[in-house]
Amino acid sequence: MFRYAPLLSLSLASVALAQTYSATYLPSNTPKQSEQGQTGTNQCGSGHDQNSMCQNAYLNSLDDWCIFAPPQPGANSTIGDTERIEVAWCTKDGHGTRLIPDGTITGAHFVQTPDYVQVTGVGDLTKINIPAGDEGGELDPHGADGNGNPIGGLVFSNAFTGQYQQLHEWTNFVSDSEFCFRGCKDGPNAPALCQHIYDVMGCEWNMPGNYAAGSFDKCLGDTGEPMGVYGTSTFHQGDPSTPPAHPAPSTSSCTTTSTISNGVAAANASGSGSSSGSVSATTTNSASATNSASVSGSSSPSSGGASASGSGPVETTASGGSSGVSGSGSGTSSRTISTAPPIPSGSTGSRTGSTTPSATGGSSNNNAAGALRIPGVELVIAGAAVVLGAAFVA
Repeated sequence: MFRYAPLLSLSLASVALAQTYSATYLPSNTPKQSEQGQTGTNQCGSGHDQNSMCQNAYLNSLDDWCIFAPPQPGANSTIGDTERIEVAWCTKDGHGTRLIPDGTITGAHFVQTPDYVQVTGVGDLTKINIPAGDEGGELDPHGADGNGNPIGGLVFSNAFTGQYQQLHEWTNFVSDSEFCFRGCKDGPNAPALCQHIYDVMGCEWNMPGNYAAGSFDKCLGDTGEPMGVYGTSTFHQGDPSTPPAHPAPSTSSCTTTSTISNGVAAANASGSGSSSGSVSATTTNSASATNSASVSGSSSPSSGGASASGSGPVETTASGGSSGVSGSGSGTSSRTISTAPPIPSGSTGSRTGSTTPSATGGSSNNNAAGALRIPGVELVIAGAAVVLGAAFVA
């Protein structure tokens, strides 16, 4: 659980009057880091990266939201231990964050009210580095020192106007199996509706709503009662008795879907398969003597297969599909080309000769294609992909 400094009793009125913000950002103009002591970044770019240290979260829609979770797996990655360094994990590509793997979320319910947006649900959150058995804790923009948990964490939404705006007040609970995230639209009630002082009370007390597994929906909703406020009384953790959670606010205009997906799981999935290939090379030196060599071999896509060598500045053309590679060349001297890593198992790749070799993921076999002029080569074949690691000449 989170560790906070002792909290003073706060009335709803005093919280509302205390709302001041030192800065307002959009995803397009964030600084590299928004707080001192921040371990991640707020300049996240686009796309996604499973090693991203982005600390920007989004609450846009049923299929486009994020939660904060640990950057690394392990027994010491409980929310209580990593609250200051959490990173954003999102359901949709394009934010420069890590992606929540498909199948992690087994139920999600997005509600938009006049004053806040909220997502609640369940899943196997050990897939985003939360240790099994961790009952979790709360993330918020304040923390004990005002820098936030995580330090520098920012939250944005386009749900209210169609344009991004920063939500300065938010609260996010997450455990190994349950999550909830509420972001409040800036206004006098935002601090009370996104209160952060009930860190041991959990999701369903702080954010009453739908936590059902096996269903996914988005709804309009009424603004709920501020957590901990009961008429003119305010409950504080440590009081002799704990009141029940407020009833879940009414919802309407709900639409459902069978599941949610990050849209890029297939491109990131590892695969298995095998490939085979052959290569031949012929070289002619300045004395008109001709040398030739040929070799064939097969391997799994993730390991090396066969090699061939020739002499001279060799002009080599290589082409191949999922089942083979071939090449030919001529020249007058010999040199060795170092190998680059093979295309990953279960991917489709291309290596081209006028620029640095590149690889892109796709299917379960390897492809290679390109035309290269190399000053003196030993041609090495990794699996079914031509791998050439020396300088390329146009």
